[in-house]
Amino acid sequence: MVMAAILAGGYGKRLRPITETIPKPLVEVAGKPILEHQIEWLRKHGVTNIVLLVGYHKEKIIERIGSGNRLGIKATYVIEEEPRGTAGAIKNAEHILRSEDIFLVLNGDIITNLDPTPLMNKVRERGAYAGLAAVPLRSPYGILDIEGDFIKKFIEKPYIPDYWINGGVYAMTPKVFDYLPEKGDIERQGFPELAAEGKLVTVKYENVFWKSIDTHKDIEEASKELASIK
Repeated sequence: MVMAAILAGGYGKRLRPITETIPKPLVEVAGKPILEHQIEWLRKHGVTNIVLLVGYHKEKIIERIGSGNRLGIKATYVIEEEPRGTAGAIKNAEHILRSEDIFLVLNGDIITNLDPTPLMNKVRERGAYAGLAAVPLRSPYGILDIEGDFIKKFIEKPYIPDYWINGGVYAMTPKVFDYLPEKGDIERQGFPELAAEGKLVTVKYENVFWKSIDTHKDIEEASKELASIK
């Protein structure tokens, strides 16, 4: 049974004033907290043992999720007494996660329906220490299709071919802990070293729903998109 850890300790400063009283993972999108969207997604893929890496307003998450029984999972909590960054937060949970041959890690601000199984399989098949889900880069703006002096059509926030971004879904083996600092972000400390050594793989996910909730506009857009695919 695969275990998953959710990075749920961030401040969510760009979502203030909402996040002045609740942590970012409890911000509601389409009628439910981001965190519950994530738990439902993990459970759909057979992941019911979930470690919540909490810090800011941790008591609100513990109160909402509790044992996890209401949501059909077993919830465990690892608390940050001070901000550690994403790499530090994962390192802080080493005592729980190191016993797993492979485990998932998820940023606490994304909603997706991608299948994590191919990512875990890729890590195993290639003998890598970690893998990350890559999703297409989407333009934050509408694009104009121009021919000569005339606008032919408007293309609303298209995906940009051949450019991929970190989807915030990771598959990791215990060997990754040797690369993680006590404090710092994994994109700056951890992943660069793994990539340089050829120990970091990826799976490109196309035609999936993926949204990072960073701003008030993201809440609105994600809510509309989720309503359209249900």
